[in-house]
Amino acid sequence: MDIGIFGGTFDPIHMGHLTVAEEVRVKLGLSQLFFVPAGQPWLKADRPISPAEHRLAMLSLAIADNHHFAISTIEIERPGPSYTVDTIAALKRNLGVEVKIFFLLGSDALAELPQWKEPSRLVQMCQLVAFNRPGASLSSLELLESAIPGISQRISFVEVSQIDISATQIRNRVAQGASLHQLVPQAVERYILGQRLYTE
Repeated sequence: MDIGIFGGTFDPIHMGHLTVAEEVRVKLGLSQLFFVPAGQPWLKADRPISPAEHRLAMLSLAIADNHHFAISTIEIERPGPSYTVDTIAALKRNLGVEVKIFFLLGSDALAELPQWKEPSRLVQMCQLVAFNRPGASLSSLELLESAIPGISQRISFVEVSQIDISATQIRNRVAQGASLHQLVPQAVERYILGQRLYTE
């Protein structure tokens, strides 16, 4: 069984995330794709993120109509900073040895991969699936290979639709009282407004 893993803060989940997830799932023929919201993302330690209960609620609303999508709360339940290598190791134990894990990451995250915790161990445990992000070019495979030997054999590049939406943009629009139409699912917009998220 082939399983996709898509990590992030998802603060909030938006149409860009959902489109990428579905396009990658279909192109790679994945049986299921798990969204893994971060607990304490060490790369974003300089900015506050919404409580996990809100990010989980928005995720649940956003994926409710896609039976191929699921949520793993493994990083939220684990104390301390969230490191992808620890998450993938735990998921492999939980899902079983017969499951092949495909880890999705955008071109911006791929460029930072050499700075991650134990990147060489990470790429041995899963297949990386890199997708292009608006305004960010895909990293040179030669540069990545020199930093993480063997990565070129463990990475696939998938072209996805370019939807220029960011969670930062959405939070700013909420603070300004602007519409979120077509940026997030309607149920997520209702939740954001009902809970008065991102208003400060």
